[in-house]
Amino acid sequence: MKKAIGMVEYKTVSSGMRAADRMVKTAEVDLLQADTVCPGKFLVLISGDLSAVKASVEAAAVADPEQLIDSFVLGNPHDSIFSALYGSSEIGSPNALGVLETFSASAAIVAADTAAKTALVDLIELRLARGMCGKSYLLLTGEIAAVQAAIDKAKTGAGEYGMFLDSAVIPHPDQKLWQNIL
Repeated sequence: MKKAIGMVEYKTVSSGMRAADRMVKTAEVDLLQADTVCPGKFLVLISGDLSAVKASVEAAAVADPEQLIDSFVLGNPHDSIFSALYGSSEIGSPNALGVLETFSASAAIVAADTAAKTALVDLIELRLARGMCGKSYLLLTGEIAAVQAAIDKAKTGAGEYGMFLDSAVIPHPDQKLWQNIL
């Protein structure tokens, strides 16, 4: 497992592709994702050693700042981030469902990492800008108090950069809803 992940999110496909190329040429990083999302934005997600990820994200961000929407670097991301990103989380029956929605994919990943490190919760899914006009959301579950604490802390973090949109904590979600979201 790599020690860090980083992302840049661009307004256009061409600026995103330039950034992806610049990032992998700047330092020894692995390209986890480089593709378009709604509405024609481009995401580049990388992993590697913390110094390499920082250098790559910074190189991309300073090269085309007018097209950059958002970016982040996370050292030691929570292990559950990856299963939530790739839809492979295994979750039992919930006591509560937490939902947090952001204006950017980067903010959703950072919020998910914050939530997972705040309380004993399970990340269910990170939906990054696909079919949502560029917005993103995270779903998590756990005991009601833990879900509330995780959502509150993640909401504060995403709000610092103006990327928080909305959130909810649903105690004891109905089984029909639960089956539909899994």
